[in-house]
Amino acid sequence: MGEKDILKKKFGVLGTEIEIQVVIDENERGGAWNNLLEAKDIYQSKEKVLSRFDSKSELSKLNANLGKFFKVSDDILYLSKKALEYYNISDGIFDPRILDALEKIGYDRDFKNIQSGGSDGNISDLNGDLADDLIVDGRNIKFEKKMDFAGIAKGYITDEVAKFLKEKGWKNFLVDSGGDMYASGTNINGRKWALNVEGIDENNLLIRISDQGIATSGITRRKWKTGEKRVHHLINPKKPNDFYFDLKTVTAICENAEMADFWAKVLFLGGIKKGLLLAEEKGIEAIFLDYNGNFHITSGARKFYSGKKK
Repeated sequence: MGEKDILKKKFGVLGTEIEIQVVIDENERGGAWNNLLEAKDIYQSKEKVLSRFDSKSELSKLNANLGKFFKVSDDILYLSKKALEYYNISDGIFDPRILDALEKIGYDRDFKNIQSGGSDGNISDLNGDLADDLIVDGRNIKFEKKMDFAGIAKGYITDEVAKFLKEKGWKNFLVDSGGDMYASGTNINGRKWALNVEGIDENNLLIRISDQGIATSGITRRKWKTGEKRVHHLINPKKPNDFYFDLKTVTAICENAEMADFWAKVLFLGGIKKGLLLAEEKGIEAIFLDYNGNFHITSGARKFYSGKKK
């Protein structure tokens, strides 16, 4: 075995920065680099399917043809089924039908192009069961209302890239999709991967994980004004006109990035008190950062506390 090294690949896709790190022996460099390029292709191909900002994407075509059945790709089929499942688990807090509300408050383009805008008028509550508007019949799917799977898509893609790397024989790597991450095995020092929690100084809190996913949902970056009203992209479908600012972020640690992505959003929408109670009830390992800079950790997440980042 040669000397250990770490190979990194960074690129922009899904409206964020992606970084993949793979621990290698020196003689594995060429094969690892080719696999990282293939991983980039996975991100780009799935963005073409799932981006709501690309009028040619499969998701956009479904949203432009409401009420019609289409035979869909594996990605759309999987995310549609998972959306229905997560909708039920969360008692309707996770709901891909929030797209209309997002567009109404101005999130109808890539976020980097949003300064302000949108309507500060009243947004209608979502009524009816998701299964009435997202209909799955074998490989055929029909949207009765516009959908956006962004609430779990980034975590899903992160897991797909992690699965690809494992299939190629890599055991020790980190896939970071702008905060949605999957950490496999150990870092170059043979220890669990040491990760910062967004918004918290690593001297105050650093966590270590291995063979797990982690995701952060928050409003530190994606917030703006519609008229005089402050809004953000995390909409509670049961209270779409209420935008709470008591939390900055919620970070969830789960068995994969997709599940962490889902729980981080659901817990954030619960607020500090309800979110913490729900996390404890469901056994979700989570860290809540409030707007005063204080962090609150569920009992299960305390085992991820770490010291120096090595």
